[in-house]
Order: sequence, then structure tokens, then C-alpha cells
Amino acid sequence: MKSLIKSIQKFLKYFWIAISGQESEFTTGSIRKAIFMLSVPMILEMLMESIFALVDIAYVSQVSVNAVATIGLTESVVTLIYAVAIGLSMAATAVVARRVGEKDLNGAKEAAVQAIGLGILVSLVVGFFGFIYAKDILSLMGAEPDLIAEGYGYTKLLLGGNLTIMLLFLINAIFRGAGDASIAMWTLVLSNGLNIILDPIFIFGWGFVPEYGVMGAAIATNIGRGTAVIFQMGILFFGWSRIKLAFRDLILNVKVMLNLIRVSLGGIAQFLIGTSSWVFLMRMMSEFGSEVLAGYTIAIRVMLFTLMPSWGMSNAAATLVGQNLGAEKPERAETSVWKTGKYNAYFMGAVSLVYLFFAKEIVGWFNSNPAVIENGGLCLQIIAAGYIFYAYGMVVTQAFNGSGDTRTPTRINLIAFWLFQLPFAYLAAFYFNLGALGVFLAITSAEILLAIISIILFRKGKWKTFKV
Repeated sequence: MKSLIKSIQKFLKYFWIAISGQESEFTTGSIRKAIFMLSVPMILEMLMESIFALVDIAYVSQVSVNAVATIGLTESVVTLIYAVAIGLSMAATAVVARRVGEKDLNGAKEAAVQAIGLGILVSLVVGFFGFIYAKDILSLMGAEPDLIAEGYGYTKLLLGGNLTIMLLFLINAIFRGAGDASIAMWTLVLSNGLNIILDPIFIFGWGFVPEYGVMGAAIATNIGRGTAVIFQMGILFFGWSRIKLAFRDLILNVKVMLNLIRVSLGGIAQFLIGTSSWVFLMRMMSEFGSEVLAGYTIAIRVMLFTLMPSWGMSNAAATLVGQNLGAEKPERAETSVWKTGKYNAYFMGAVSLVYLFFAKEIVGWFNSNPAVIENGGLCLQIIAAGYIFYAYGMVVTQAFNGSGDTRTPTRINLIAFWLFQLPFAYLAAFYFNLGALGVFLAITSAEILLAIISIILFRKGKWKTFKV
């Protein structure tokens, strides 16, 4: 009993150190401790994001099936913005982590400023076209006229306000690259906490706030994320991050910006391939009607509840790889990846059992329509069957990205998603008449293929020699 109490006390001690950001050296000492110190805040950060996704869909499900389908179609387009944001974020994390590992904090600051500048430029262009052409975008995605009429306001505001998405991703990536994962976590706590509070107020109305329906979800999201970005900026200029900016740092550095663009192009292409495949899958799903589409949307949101924490562990691996390569410790970087992958597999394996046995009950919490429950439950079960493969696939892919080698995962994504997943989904769904089941099988099969290829290439070790 005494040993158990001591273990709990030790865990709580390290947990507090992790979320308070007291530990910042990850290139020496215990690898397991380093993984824990980085993973805990990153998992909590991603968990907050996935909790918000579930709460958001729970509120919107009370509006209408069309409202849920609107979110599904819009977010399949927003993932293209995420692709750019994540691509730039990968470059920022890789370069900042490498400079921190080299003890070059001025170089890390320069990379941070150029990354933020690039993000602002891209998001302003996307926001303009998204705000103006929201109805056309939904129509291209196969939305029916009544769905467009009800939901285009959500699409317009979410795409128009994508600057908050972009900066939230980018600045948190800078914090993670510097090893300040706890700051990124608290930023998401603020952002998603506000979203959860504001969602029902703007969706259903309260006091002097009118009822906006599904558009209210976009209003709440923009306010929550916008507030968090202001918080991030405050920390960058006046806070306790290892990356501290002054107004004199806000200058264009062409050499650093071109290096970021070079690294980020692979990352952007990598996620454009992955996310555009989701757009095409969503377009296929729209052929089966709003109820099937709503079930699929709910299942994906539920899936994100566990994939986000898993992604948090993968981000920890990326930071460890970048910093250890910067400190010229490639073997320590590789060991960190395999250990993180093992812990991730334990977690994802346990979660997959819950989804396999209770999928329909879980989907039923969000919508009572039998067709929605049937299709959402089936989707969740099939995707969960490949969770252990996802665990290793995500960690190894992020390890490549953390080293700055974003081209290898791009090629892997091209094979797994465009050359395999999309043809498989189309043939299975329409040629072999499996319908939505064919799409679900294609998703799982492609992720398994991605994991296998990633592990084979990672073992070759070329990523250890990559320069950023």
C-alpha cells in the first residue's frame, strides 16, 4: 500500500511539473520522463480540442440533421485550411526545435516571426474567398438547397474567420517546438472553454443574444479562438515562454522565411493530400443522403476524441526528434520515437475495444435517428479496428516531420490516400454496391497501409541526416 501511495504521489508530482511547464530540458536524462513531460500537456491540449468537437456536435444535433451535415461538409473544406496551417506548423516546430536544441534562441525567434507572417498572409486570402463564396462551396460539396439555405452562414463565418484557426495552430506549434507544451495546452483550455460556454448561447439564444442556429456555433468558435490568439500574443511578447519577442523582432528575414517555406511545402502537400482525400470521401458520402452523412460526421467527431490525444503524443515525438537532432543525439531521437509509439499503441488499443463494443450506444448519445445511429456506429467500429496501426503511423509520421523531412510522409500519403484509399472507396461503394460500408473500409485499410510503409522507411534512418 505504501509503495502504491508513493507511486501516486510521484505521478502527481510529475504531472504538475508537466502542466506547469517547469521542465524544459529534453535532450538529456530519462527518455521516458521526457516523453511524459511533453506528452501530458500535449495530450490535454488535444483532448480539449476533441471535447469541444463532441460538445459542439451535441449542441448542433439538437438543431437539425441538416445542421450536422452542414458542419460535416464545411469542415471537410476547412481541413484544407488545416492542411496549410499544419504544414506551416510542422515547419515552425521542426525549425524552432532544432534551433532550441542548438541553443540558438535568436534563430528560434526569427523562425517564429516569419512563420506567423506567412500564416497571416495565407489566411487573409482564404478568408476573403470563403466569406464571399460560402454558398457555392457548399453546392460544390453536393449539399441540397435546403441545407445550403440553413447552413451557409456557418460556412461563411468559419471560413471568413480562419485567421484564428491559422494563428492558433502556428503559435502553439512554436511553443511546442520550444518545449513549452504547457503554454500550448493552457491556450487550448482557454479557447475551447470559451467555445463550450458560448456555443449554447449563440446557437439557441440567451437574454439579448438572438437564436442563430448552426451559425451560432461559428460565432462561438471565432470568439473563443480569437481570444486565445490574443492570449498567445501576450505570452510571446510579455510572458514566460522560451521564445520572447520584442517589436524590433518583427522584421522580414528572407533567408529564414524561404527555409520555412521549403520545409513547410512538404508538410502542406502532405496534409493537402490527406485532407483533400477526406473532402472526396465526404463528397462520396453525400450521395447516400443527409442521415448517412450525419452519422458519418458524428462518428468522425467521436473518433477525434481519441485521435487528438494520440496526436498529442505524436507531437511530443516530433519535438523530441527535433531537439535531439539539434543536440546531435540521433540515437536518442530514434529511441524516443519507438517508446512513444509503444505507449500510443497501448492507449489506442484500449480505446478501440470500447468503440468496437459500444459504437452504436455512443453515437446514440448525439442523435436518436435510427439511420444516423446505424451508419455512425458501423463507421466507428470499422475505423476503430485499425487503431493500433494508427498509433504507430501517427508517431512515426510526426517523427519524420520533427526532423524536418516532410517529403517522405508526403510520398507515403500520396500512395496511401490518393493511389489506394480513393479508388478503393469509389469501387467498393459504387461499383461493388457496398455503399457507405465501402468508404469506411477504405479509410481503415489506407491507414494500415500508411503505418506499414512509414515504419519500413523510418527504420532506414535517412531522416537522421536531414538539415533544416
